Amino acid sequence: MAVDLTSYEEFALITLNRPEALNALSFRIIGEIGDAIDAATVTDARAILFTGAGDKAFCAGADIKELRNRPLTDQRQGSELGQAVFSKLDTAPIPSVALINGYAFGGGLELALACTFRLASPNAKVGLPEIKLGLIPGYGGTQRLPRLIGEARALEMIMTGRTVDAEEAERVGLVHGVVDGDLLEEGVTFTRRVTRFSLPALQFARDAVRRATGISLTEGLKVEADLSTLAYRTADAEEGMAAFEEKRKPDFKDA
Repeated sequence: MAVDLTSYEEFALITLNRPEALNALSFRIIGEIGDAIDAATVTDARAILFTGAGDKAFCAGADIKELRNRPLTDQRQGSELGQAVFSKLDTAPIPSVALINGYAFGGGLELALACTFRLASPNAKVGLPEIKLGLIPGYGGTQRLPRLIGEARALEMIMTGRTVDAEEAERVGLVHGVVDGDLLEEGVTFTRRVTRFSLPALQFARDAVRRATGISLTEGLKVEADLSTLAYRTADAEEGMAAFEEKRKPDFKDA
């Protein structure tokens, strides 16, 4: 297996474990990532953490040898596979965090973009270099990157295929922070800032924000009202409001 799923404290840790190839993605590995996501979401994990084995790369992108001399139907199916697997993170009941420990190019960056949050090591370098091969991103990069950093910046990155270092990635909002230390430990600390709250409330918040993209403010406010109403129906909401009135820390049960 080139994808390892392990427990790390209260989190599910998914490691791309192909360091000799800079953790590059084959179609088999993409399938394994999907299986790992499915398995992680039926555990007691409060979030999924992604990392890459070795000290050079999170994931250097697709295995180019697999992409050559394929019928168009197979090319389409390959793109749809990557999109479907990475989109599992959109609907997962728990948040996800990409710990970008080195290179994240092409499909590797697209995996990171699909995560709820992204942290990077100081030596991280990211980019979507497909244009240099006469291609464009196919696993969601053209759709998720502009939603994160804006259309103008995304177009420049995608149409030049240039590499972005960790400092710039943080400055433009592509990553949430650059970690000068143990990336996994700092990732755990960062993630706990979120996962100490009710998981259902976190999912409602995530869904509301994501569904706002591409619809009018009026429609977005309706979505917010719907999800806010559902949040009030949870036991955690009752506990949270009671704890506020009683001036104590809430004891959320994710229910």
